[in-house]
Amino acid sequence: MGTPDFAVPSLQFLIEAGYPVVGVITAPDRKGGRGMKQVISSPVKAFAVDQGIPVLQPTNLKSAAFQEELRNLRADLQVVVAFRMLPESVWNMPRLGTMNLHGSLLPAFRGAAPIHWAVIRGEKMTGVTTFMLQHQIDTGDLLLQREIPILDDDTTGTLHDRMMITGAALVVASVDLMASGKATLSGQDESKVSHAPKIHHEDAHINWNRSVETVYNLIRGMAPYPGAWSLLDDKECKVLSARVYSHNTHREPGSISIKDKTLVVQATDGEIEILEVKLAGKRKMDVADFLNGYSIKTPTLS
Repeated sequence: MGTPDFAVPSLQFLIEAGYPVVGVITAPDRKGGRGMKQVISSPVKAFAVDQGIPVLQPTNLKSAAFQEELRNLRADLQVVVAFRMLPESVWNMPRLGTMNLHGSLLPAFRGAAPIHWAVIRGEKMTGVTTFMLQHQIDTGDLLLQREIPILDDDTTGTLHDRMMITGAALVVASVDLMASGKATLSGQDESKVSHAPKIHHEDAHINWNRSVETVYNLIRGMAPYPGAWSLLDDKECKVLSARVYSHNTHREPGSISIKDKTLVVQATDGEIEILEVKLAGKRKMDVADFLNGYSIKTPTLS
């Protein structure tokens, strides 16, 4: 059960390990492209079809018709990787239950956006966890965990790509344990819980009255999607990549300095050099190209 690119290696590794995947459950096709006329399938569906695996695409997971189709697959175990919240009638259906892959070291960063928030909060270590689903989201008993370091220049995108492969290997290792009857489960330590809620637009708004480290981590954590942003001349401007430029504090937070086609912005205890931007309604571009084509009226980001 999965939808985005993140879930494809887990399915691929299970097939390569020789496990009989009897079905794939993924999101319904959607309209997209020019004029919204193109039918777009999820990455997981595209891979499953290529492998000749039956695909179910329910709009309603509680539908009796869908649940009958699911039951007819007679799966021993369901594996969830980046899918949707499941009703109990679905996750409790297989003989061995339902296993989930989560992009953190649970109970840290429970929720919808664990990779984003780990980077935003400046963590140096994260990881992947397999656990068994139960009623409350991300609270089930743990199977296996693997640590993954967060590098100083990691973005959510680069960490996502490493986590995707490590997570897929962990899925196979976990299924191996369950298939052999050697799996041991452990409860989560509720005293160590932290949360990673869904990212909203305002979460990505850069506050230049924060430390240079905090600003840099937000930009990294929102890259490549949804993109950290500030207002430039009252227009939304996404900051897609940046670096710490200095620890000088000689200007007001948010003020811009332009020299030799570089754009540097003051935070409270240092400066950020912006490397790549996307102004509302425009394509993304590196700062040199941006400065060639755009005349900044008010030299402040807010």
